[in-house]
Amino acid sequence: MSTVQSGVGVVSGDAHRELYRKVTVRVITLFCLCYFAAYLDRVNIGLAKLQMLDALKFGDAVYGLGAGLFFVGYVLFEVPSNLILQRVGAKFWIARIMITWGLLSGATMFVHTPMQFYIVRFLLGVAEAGFLPGVLLYLTQWYPDARRARIVALFMVGLPMSSMIGSPISGWIMRAFDGAHGLGGWQWLFLLEALPSVLLGFAVLRWLPNTIESAKWLTDDEKKTLRAELRDEASEHKSHKLIEAFTNRKVWSLGLIDLCVLLGLYAVSFWLPTILKDTGVTDSYHIGWLMVIPNAAAVVGTLLCGASSDRARERRWHIVVPFAVAAAALVIAGATTPSTAMTVLLFSLVNAGAAAAMPVVWAIPSTFLRGTAAAGGIAFACSIANVGGFGSTYLIGYLRDTFHTQSAGLYAFAAFILFGCALALAFPKSLVNR
Repeated sequence: MSTVQSGVGVVSGDAHRELYRKVTVRVITLFCLCYFAAYLDRVNIGLAKLQMLDALKFGDAVYGLGAGLFFVGYVLFEVPSNLILQRVGAKFWIARIMITWGLLSGATMFVHTPMQFYIVRFLLGVAEAGFLPGVLLYLTQWYPDARRARIVALFMVGLPMSSMIGSPISGWIMRAFDGAHGLGGWQWLFLLEALPSVLLGFAVLRWLPNTIESAKWLTDDEKKTLRAELRDEASEHKSHKLIEAFTNRKVWSLGLIDLCVLLGLYAVSFWLPTILKDTGVTDSYHIGWLMVIPNAAAVVGTLLCGASSDRARERRWHIVVPFAVAAAALVIAGATTPSTAMTVLLFSLVNAGAAAAMPVVWAIPSTFLRGTAAAGGIAFACSIANVGGFGSTYLIGYLRDTFHTQSAGLYAFAAFILFGCALALAFPKSLVNR
């Protein structure tokens, strides 16, 4: 049986596994629910679009710009937000993020003009900035590198689950509440789906420990065990200065690889409802249920790839293989005029491929960044990716309005994802495979 030194005695292998199970249940469950609510508030506009554009007389270009402006606010405030989190603590700052973005997402129901739409989407990005890198930074303070991909997968599974569960609920809200009290279904969608984010913000304030030391549900020996494992990693040569977050080429590569992840995910979240409508499915409720399938595939891909990467201590090919599958599916979707069933199948492969790579990508930063450099580097990599998120949403909207097709956008996404494969293979395996 394996043992782990805790600084004062020895923790047995069974107790060691139970310790990490306890931490995961307490911390990751809460973060997964937060990510679920966060992503629901970010992408429910994809379904709201089916009613909102007609009601407000917006074109696809207006929608694409508004959806993309979220990322402008997000990018501008990503690094400052994560540095504030490191200073004031995760409990307060993540709670602030949850509550403010919930309120702003709900405020989208009052939009009537393109400028109002642009402003509220920009502010939503400002409010959410720092959540993902903040959680990723927080997890480096609890879990060693060898456990990171699996743990990040358990956290990030909230993203596809939000679409898997949220899409049919969103479709039902839009159909069942349309016209109630003089409000459109899309307005009820923003109002009702904002509530979980606000409530979870208060839950974070109540239950999230800022540090290992402040976790009242851990014994002294358990705290010493966690600190000892993290102290062993901290002794390795890793970057600590903030400036290295912006000048390190590996950070830039990570940001571009994450951009490839987002291109796959956003192709599904923001545009699949419209593509399904083009195949002849007109009822938003039915579209919501069809969206369950690609997101269920993403849940499976995320969990399996994260666990496999940790078990094999291999990172690069656990990014490349899922990316290659997603790119091939995008090319086929762009080159053909598939049926509804084939569209769902192809975008299930896109979603599963992009989502599967995601936890592996975010297991890498802690292998070469530490301290303030980790806070800034993780946030900066997210910012690089979300600059692309802005461009991609606007690009597809523009191309659809101009050429009445989304094929060119899908080809571009596939090319970027293949470029991401090359970037992943450029990382030295001696650095990232741990």
